[in-house]
Amino acid sequence: MTEAREDRSAAHRGALRHVDVAIVGYGPVGVTAANLLGAAGLSVVVIEREPEIYARARAISTDEEVMRIWQRIGLAEELKADMLSDKRIDFVDADGESFLDFKPVPRGNGHPSQLFIYQPALEDTLRRGVERYPNVEVWLGHESYRIVQDDDAVELLVADLERDGVRHLRATYVIAADGGSSPTRAQLGVGFEGSTYEDRWLVIDTEVLSEWPEHDRLRFHCDPARPAVDCPTPLGHHRWEFPVLPGEDEKQLATEESVWRLLDNQGITNEHVKVLRAVVYSHHVRFASRWRTGRVFLAGDAAHVMPPWIGEGMASGIRDAANLCWKLAAVLRGELPDSALDSYATERQPHVREMTRDAAIVGRVITERRRPVAAIRNTVFRNVMRIPVVSNYLRAGDWFPDPYYPQGLRVGERAATGWLPPQPWVLDEHGERLRFDDARGPEWTLLTLDRADVPASPQTPDRAWSHAGVRTLRLAPAGSAPGPDTLVDVDDALVAWMRERDAGVLVLRPDGFVFAAAPAPNLLPQSPMLTRPHRQEEPA
Repeated sequence: MTEAREDRSAAHRGALRHVDVAIVGYGPVGVTAANLLGAAGLSVVVIEREPEIYARARAISTDEEVMRIWQRIGLAEELKADMLSDKRIDFVDADGESFLDFKPVPRGNGHPSQLFIYQPALEDTLRRGVERYPNVEVWLGHESYRIVQDDDAVELLVADLERDGVRHLRATYVIAADGGSSPTRAQLGVGFEGSTYEDRWLVIDTEVLSEWPEHDRLRFHCDPARPAVDCPTPLGHHRWEFPVLPGEDEKQLATEESVWRLLDNQGITNEHVKVLRAVVYSHHVRFASRWRTGRVFLAGDAAHVMPPWIGEGMASGIRDAANLCWKLAAVLRGELPDSALDSYATERQPHVREMTRDAAIVGRVITERRRPVAAIRNTVFRNVMRIPVVSNYLRAGDWFPDPYYPQGLRVGERAATGWLPPQPWVLDEHGERLRFDDARGPEWTLLTLDRADVPASPQTPDRAWSHAGVRTLRLAPAGSAPGPDTLVDVDDALVAWMRERDAGVLVLRPDGFVFAAAPAPNLLPQSPMLTRPHRQEEPA
């Protein structure tokens, strides 16, 4: 590995730096990648045009799977301290009467199902997390303006916007997380296919001065005359979103007078909130034609953008980073071949497209402008929510895309393969209660299920895996005694999940997804790709 920190004056004289990974863009996706790669001990340089955190709150929510990713970098609890969770979601008609109302139910990842965020505060916490790693250097006020690749690395020419200089950087791989207008994507000649919705939306961010009865819930105002979104955000903030209607002047709509007229229609006055900013933006559905060009990978909005209706735009980018970063680390260590990186797009693209499709469907429910159709919508939802199987389906989020990779870096076709298992609370060998991912660590793991119905001999780990250095842990059911290399599933959540899938053993990737599964360890398939996994060491 190369050292990320070198003399800055040498860099400004044009000295050629070489690092493992360069990250272009330092928003939520880029900063998450910097934390993940920093924890893996790689040398990293981050290139970010803006000198400070962008002040406008763009994303407003995230989910439990993303919190599980941030848990891996040791920041989940600190981040959650600045979030709101366990809030209701309410779809109301033109009269303000609810026709669909529920609180999302957690899906087993060890965190609340939906969490509302204030993006500037979130990014500040994530950036402070990067400061833990001397192997990560951040170049704020810099812009990458030229990328040239060869067989071994990528050379970037980087403009220092503050000193009017040029820095030269050579990286083995590059992650471009530089947003929907990604200059990196443009330099690579990668198409950005899709459409922009005709509607433009006014976003009003406010500071709460005095609370009102419905301040603590997300409300979709499904009024055909003018739909609206009314969303709590933490740290004393609240957001409204309104479409720019045909014939309206969007600049005039963003004026103080118009903003207060819209808020007044919601029963909100200057005694309730202070308006911080009002900005008009468009909804897009776009996908990059390819996510990998040689040694450069697109992530987040640089690779895909979606409508905001289910709050998964930023979250999808965070999943990109989590999927890609452990693979980059494994390839750079020689554990996986470079071809394993092709699985990044193979795994992530279908999931993102499914998220985008669901966001578009929810958006159509919210923004229906035809009054007769809206009336039918309201009646149908009110009636079906009285049917337990339907209401449970909606509340449990069973319509939400599963964390599952049907193809990619996986072996075999067992029922558990390709899935992200639930994360239970476990007891470690000292009897300490902690989350499963924290007990397992960010490494390859062979997890065997303590089953009374399986003879002892097949429980011996397959030699090919143990010789490769894969750590072996035993998962015992609730009530068992903790012991060395044994985790006790406090609520039998993961135990039940494995039994349902006839999985006596799982091979878990560093990102937690199931690489391979079998009824017993000696029946595991051997990977044609996994060569030399080993336990990760903390960077010095």
